[in-house]
Amino acid sequence: MKKLTAALMILALCLMTGCNRDKGAGKKEGVPSPAATGVASEGAMAPDFTVKGLDGAEVKLSSLKGKVVMVNFWATWCPPCKEEIPSMMQLNKSMEGKPFQMLAISIDEGGKGAVEKYFQTSGNSLPAYLDTDGAISKMYGITGVPETFILDRAGLVQKKVVGGMDWSSPEVLSYLTELMKK
Repeated sequence: MKKLTAALMILALCLMTGCNRDKGAGKKEGVPSPAATGVASEGAMAPDFTVKGLDGAEVKLSSLKGKVVMVNFWATWCPPCKEEIPSMMQLNKSMEGKPFQMLAISIDEGGKGAVEKYFQTSGNSLPAYLDTDGAISKMYGITGVPETFILDRAGLVQKKVVGGMDWSSPEVLSYLTELMKK
C-alpha cells in the first residue's frame, strides 16, 4: 500500500509540473545568446528553424518577423499538454487577423500519424507542426512538455513558460496585445 501511495504522489507531481523527458528541468536566465548555451533564453534571439506542418507545408521561423510568435512544444501523451490545448485553440481564434502566429510543435516520435489520430479523436484544431527527430526541441533546450516560448516581432524570446497554463486568460491576451504594439 505504501508503494502505491508513493507512486501516486510521484505521478501527481509529474502531472502538475509538465511531462519531463529528462531530470534537471529548469529555467536558464541571464544568458545573452542561444549560440553560447545551445538553448533559447529570455532576452536572446530565438534560434531559427524550419518546421513541417501536418499538411506538409514548411514554415521558417525567421519568415515570421513582424509577428508575435508563440512556439509551443507538446505531445499527444502529455496530460498537461492536453489540458492547455483548448485554451490555445481559443487564443489562436481570438488572434485571427492580428500579427500573431502560433507554432504548436509536436515532439511525438510516432510522427504525423500519431498527431493526426489525436486530432481526429480530440477535436484539436491547432496549427500543428512536427519535430519527430527532436532537432528543434534540442535547439531550444526543452526539458519536457509543455514548454512555450513567446517571441516579439523582432524574434527575441520575451517569455519562456515551463508547464501548462490557460492561454486564453485576459492577462495573456493583454500581454500579447502589448507585444504586438511594440
